[in-house]
Order: sequence, then structure tokens, then C-alpha cells
Amino acid sequence: IADRQEGIGVCGWILVSLSFLLVLITFPISIWACIKVIREYERAVVFRLGRILSKKAKGPGLILVLPCTDTFIKVDLRTVTCKIPPQEILTKDAVTTQVDGVVYYRIHSAVSAVANVTDVHSATFLLSQTTLRNILGTHSLAQLLAGREEIAHSIQAILDSATEQWGIKVARVEIKDVRIPVGMQRAMAAEAEAAQEARAKVVAAEGEMNASKALKQASMVLAESPAGLQLRYLQTLTTLAAENNSTIVFPLPINMLESL
Repeated sequence: IADRQEGIGVCGWILVSLSFLLVLITFPISIWACIKVIREYERAVVFRLGRILSKKAKGPGLILVLPCTDTFIKVDLRTVTCKIPPQEILTKDAVTTQVDGVVYYRIHSAVSAVANVTDVHSATFLLSQTTLRNILGTHSLAQLLAGREEIAHSIQAILDSATEQWGIKVARVEIKDVRIPVGMQRAMAAEAEAAQEARAKVVAAEGEMNASKALKQASMVLAESPAGLQLRYLQTLTTLAAENNSTIVFPLPINMLESL
């Protein structure tokens, strides 16, 4: 629509001239009905005899609207927050989840937003819902939980390309929450607990193996030096005495048994 170059025709110019003449006759009373104020964050799409005037939006500031021939629609250019309600989604691995999100977008072309779609905000809202369901349905639950940011970027790119002809610029998409059934939560918790126990057993086994290797090396060192074994006996006795035990075990030196 923005590329059309047809004019309003001879009859149109006659009606516009009559409207302008009416404004001059009723001046200055008519000036209050002709001048409109457009805010900084707004743009006005002016229609003259049903055609968009100058193929671009007016504003901000004061604009002139002729009575009887001109109408206008205000368009807000501020960022809009679109909250997507929880959607029932079947993931790639056949898990039912509920996912909700938020889409931030703004209108960058007021003419396209007015002329190319009936209700731009409703259309963007419905498209966001369907895109969220379609994209998340191609991912597994693990990918959905671990890759929210990447999925959000892909949804943003798809929405931005689809709404370009509507004059919409999608600024950001966020996935707020992912809800899974209670039974699946328990199963995932049990799986995580089993994985933790398996890792703990592996770590304990590695510790036992390292300890056995250290004891083997220590026994080889003590076998080469019999006096070292006696020193270990004395250290053990010192440890027992430090614990305030009433019973003290004094080991019999092995070299006394060798003579027997």
C-alpha cells in the first residue's frame, strides 16, 4: 500500500477544495476542529477520501485535518509487552509440558500497521502463541530446560520475519516458566539421585584403590626398615594415649619373637 502512487482524482480535488473553503469561511472557529496534537511517541495515519495521505504517518506535533474529507488513526510507537498464557505442548520425546512466555515488540511503520492488518496487536499475540507451540514441539524436554535462550532467539527471528510486513519489530522473546507433570518431576528427581549415588560410588572406589596403592608402598618401605615399624608402633601408642583411653595396648616387638 505504501508504494501506490494513484491520486484522489478530479472529484477528490473538488471535494478537498470545498472542504478547505469551508474552513476559510468558518475561520477561526473551524481551526480548533482542524488542528490535532500528536504526542512524541505517537504517529497519525491520515486518510483523505479513503487514501493514505502522503503514504507516510504524520507527527509528532501539530497536524492539519480537513473536515469532511480527512480522517486519521493514532498509532502508539512504544514497546508493547505481550504475555503468552501457558500453552500445552507435547515435546519431541512425548512429554506434556506447560510453557508460558513474554514477547516485547513495537511498531516501526505506522502505515503498515494500519493498512496491512486489521488488528496488529491481536495478530501478533496469536502468531506468538502458535510460533511458541510449533518451535517447542520440535525440541526434547532436556533441550527445552537447558537451552531456553537459544530457543527464545529462534522464536524471535521467526516472529520478526513474519511480522515485518505488519510494521512490527520484535525486540525480545523470553520463556518464563516450564511446568512438567508431578510424576515426571519425581522420575527426574529419582534419576538425578541415582546418578549422584553412582558418581559417589565411583569416587569411593577410586579412593579405595588409591589408598590400597599407598598402603602397598608403605608396607614395602616398612619391610626394608624394621625400625620404621617400631616407630609406627610408638606413634600409634601416642595417639591412643591422647584420646584419654583407660586401656592401653602395648604391642610386643616382633624381633623378640624371632629368637623363639
